[in-house]
Amino acid sequence: MSIKVLTLVGSLRSDSINRQLAETAATVAPEGTDVRIYDGLENIPFYNEDLDVEGSVPAAAEALREAAKEADAVLLVSPEYNGTTPAVLNNAIDWLSRPFGAGALNGMPAAVIGTSPSPYGAQWAHDDARKALGIAQAKVLEDAKLSIGARFEVFATTHPKDHAESAAEIAGIVSALAGAVELVNA
Repeated sequence: MSIKVLTLVGSLRSDSINRQLAETAATVAPEGTDVRIYDGLENIPFYNEDLDVEGSVPAAAEALREAAKEADAVLLVSPEYNGTTPAVLNNAIDWLSRPFGAGALNGMPAAVIGTSPSPYGAQWAHDDARKALGIAQAKVLEDAKLSIGARFEVFATTHPKDHAESAAEIAGIVSALAGAVELVNA
């Protein structure tokens, strides 16, 4: 059985370093773990209860919910915008958290990683994302954290998958998610 990790990237830029971290997660995932980077967050309208009606849910939001239902775990890869999580990730969590108590994230192991040029590596954004995931009833792995700040400049010339320390840290996060899925399914 393959463990499926849905990966949501908070930066929409095609050459984003956070996107490269997500690509690295897919590359270094342990055998039997399939890390899938979700494309299309920019197409999802802002959450609005008036739109979240059976038979009327926007196709982009429904596609995200379906991707989450097919996943065993979720990995958020987030930069920090103005001291917090990018709106596109908050919006994704909003759509995935509904209906409350039965949303697609309910009981799903989750972790947050990312990078920012600040020395703190987007820690505030990651803390906010973990809080939102917890409220959405995901099982946030509090010990599986990675906020890269001090070595951000290395990624200007080196893809994170080719940076041994970063690749190993990301592999550890993905392995922790896979382990949490195995515990849930045991």
